[in-house]
Amino acid sequence: MSVKVAIIMGSKSDLNVMQDAADVLKELGVDYEITVVSAHRTPERMFSYAKSAADRGLKVIIAGAGGAAHLPGMVASLTHLPVIGVPVKSSNSIDGWDSLLSILQMPNGIPVATVALNAAKNAGLLAAQILATADEYLAQNLINYKEDLKNKVEESAKQMKNEGYPSDFE
Repeated sequence: MSVKVAIIMGSKSDLNVMQDAADVLKELGVDYEITVVSAHRTPERMFSYAKSAADRGLKVIIAGAGGAAHLPGMVASLTHLPVIGVPVKSSNSIDGWDSLLSILQMPNGIPVATVALNAAKNAGLLAAQILATADEYLAQNLINYKEDLKNKVEESAKQMKNEGYPSDFE
């Protein structure tokens, strides 16, 4: 097993959101690791984790955090690897806005790709797309995944028409 993607979160309570990234990576055949790394409660662990990530063979880091959401940006400041931030609407958040803005508003020079609130699945897909630029097998898995999405929409449209919903569009 050659782990390529790290999924980290500020608290185990974020796992219910971050599991979606793990699930889509597994579906696409991407090896990952997943753990808790708090920017505030375990800064030494965060420093060590981020600084050792590339040497351990990781290629992309997905970092989810709620509240002040410093984890993605702090990790991005410590590694050259791409970091994808997942703002998490947590129990102590201001309807998720604090998390979103904390991850989105990074200073120039420390980029963090940011997905929508609680959109860990999109973070997993983006990590896979980054890896697929150098992996034809994974690229084909992504093509198949998107084709399945398309087929599901087409099937839903047919079902609605068959159920009597009016539509002139074919």
